[in-house]
Amino acid sequence: MFRTLPNFGQDPRGVAEIVRQIMNGKTNNTGTVTLATGNATTTTLNDERISPDTKIVIVPFSAAAFADAAPYGCFTNNSDQVSPSVGSTAVVALDTTEEANGVFLSNTSRINVRNYGIYNVQFSLQLVNLANDPQYADVWFRVNGTDIPRSASRFDIPARKSAGVPSHVIGTVNTFIEMNAGQYVEIAGTTSSTDVSLEHYAADTGIPRPAIPAAIVTVQYIAPQAYSNIYVSAQTQGSATITHFSNNTADKTYGYILVG
Repeated sequence: MFRTLPNFGQDPRGVAEIVRQIMNGKTNNTGTVTLATGNATTTTLNDERISPDTKIVIVPFSAAAFADAAPYGCFTNNSDQVSPSVGSTAVVALDTTEEANGVFLSNTSRINVRNYGIYNVQFSLQLVNLANDPQYADVWFRVNGTDIPRSASRFDIPARKSAGVPSHVIGTVNTFIEMNAGQYVEIAGTTSSTDVSLEHYAADTGIPRPAIPAAIVTVQYIAPQAYSNIYVSAQTQGSATITHFSNNTADKTYGYILVG
């Protein structure tokens, strides 16, 4: 704490010293706050100097805070997935979380987000056709079980090359989807034949090459873009609510300055 003036005043020299300190930025209206963990999206800041009209400026103060990243996730399916019966719909299965922050699998197909925002969602599907004739797969996006209008794409897959040698097509599309906190996105599809499937391939040490997943789905937060990902969403006398990206990292500490 920097020196302050007593309630009964101070001599001119003491006043001049304290004013000089203030002009050099030495004030007591600062502090630090560490974000709550457990995937929390809000943290309560308690400070008796806060009033409903106080302006609160927040800046990163620890290495973890400086390294904070917008929500993202990469998920794969590392097993084969057969097609549904012709005329019916299935959702793409996912079994592995490759990378994630604030985005998570809640079951084998649902990718949930913990923060409201607009997300770039992209899929890459290893489509395989074992039929003697060309076939197709229609694939689209869903949010909370509801199909997104105008989000479907058709992928034509050539006839198999020979008996036991299928033809392959990579189906990939990305789109922007607005989601509320807690909502989930799925990739849904249908095929013209049950000879169409999603196929994975194990890593090949002879070539060598890594494994080929049957499906890859990525989700990346892109908006809204603001001055900071952390802001004061509400405040009252003595406390403020700080809203931020979902946090499960310890020691994510921010410094703050109180004005007014």
